[in-house]
Amino acid sequence: MLKKLLLATIVASMTLVGSAYAESAQPGKGTKLQPARATWNTGFFQEALVRKGLEELGYKVNKPKDLSNPIFYKSVSLGDVDYWTNGWFPNHDGQLPKGFYDKAEKVGYVVKAGGLQGYLVSKKHVDEFGIKSLDDFKRDEVKKAFDKNNDGKADLTACPPGWGCEQVIAHHMEVYDLKDHINPVKAAYEAGMAATLAEYKDGGPAFFYTWAPNWTIFKLQPGKDVMWINVPKTMPKESQMAGKDRMEMSGIEGAVSDPVKLGFVVSDIQIVANKKFLAKNPAAKKFFELFTLPLSDINEQNTLMNEGEKSQKDINRHADEWIAKNQEKWNGWLDAARAAAK
Repeated sequence: MLKKLLLATIVASMTLVGSAYAESAQPGKGTKLQPARATWNTGFFQEALVRKGLEELGYKVNKPKDLSNPIFYKSVSLGDVDYWTNGWFPNHDGQLPKGFYDKAEKVGYVVKAGGLQGYLVSKKHVDEFGIKSLDDFKRDEVKKAFDKNNDGKADLTACPPGWGCEQVIAHHMEVYDLKDHINPVKAAYEAGMAATLAEYKDGGPAFFYTWAPNWTIFKLQPGKDVMWINVPKTMPKESQMAGKDRMEMSGIEGAVSDPVKLGFVVSDIQIVANKKFLAKNPAAKKFFELFTLPLSDINEQNTLMNEGEKSQKDINRHADEWIAKNQEKWNGWLDAARAAAK
């Protein structure tokens, strides 16, 4: 009888220990999360990685809602969504609703200074026409070379409505007096760049906006195929003023000048989350603070998507492969997140 009682006590103790261990290993167990995701697919990889990390911490993470920037920032401040991994700051500052930082905050750095943006032109045509800046597109011979629809303007592969870059490009068209000279084409970006790439391969000109990380500068390499060009002078939007000193950069490979005036702030890519959510979920907050990626890893994955591996199943596999290659770092992030919940 005594042996049975002792055995039962041991089993009960082991069950409690096991239960406590499971609870500490999965501090998010029983909590459902609603992430959002940006409308550009070059940000899908980091969303998938963060989701997998949170799931390992025990959270049930719903399918992300694909939202435009302004809608996301309003939604996260209201608590309708919990977080996303696609904040670009200070580029997105102008799209935040009033009182945003009372309800939400930026956490950590997915890629610090990873958001390089600007205009690129096919090197062949840079050399042929001596193109140095957007001002050169006021010249008749340059406009004619880049005019695809015979409207008398050079066609620029630009940003879809709702993207932060769309507003900056519109600002450039205004302040540099380019509205009668350049036509920003606002079709879906991936389709627009696919058409630009196809035209380039046929010997045609390329004139497009892009950013890093992105597959575009793997397919059209700066310095070899295309060149970063200048804006005429640095004239920031009000929302860019805080990052004015990050709008002119030295050491950019494939730029027509050094330094080059990009016209865009080099942004930090950051996670943005609702403050109440973060306060209730210290494990998730710690994971957000630690999660970071090399820019080259995102570019590599973006290129795989452009080559056809772009289904959600593919993206999830890319995330699993990245975790396997970086298991020690990944485990360290998770352990720190678990410790933060104790």
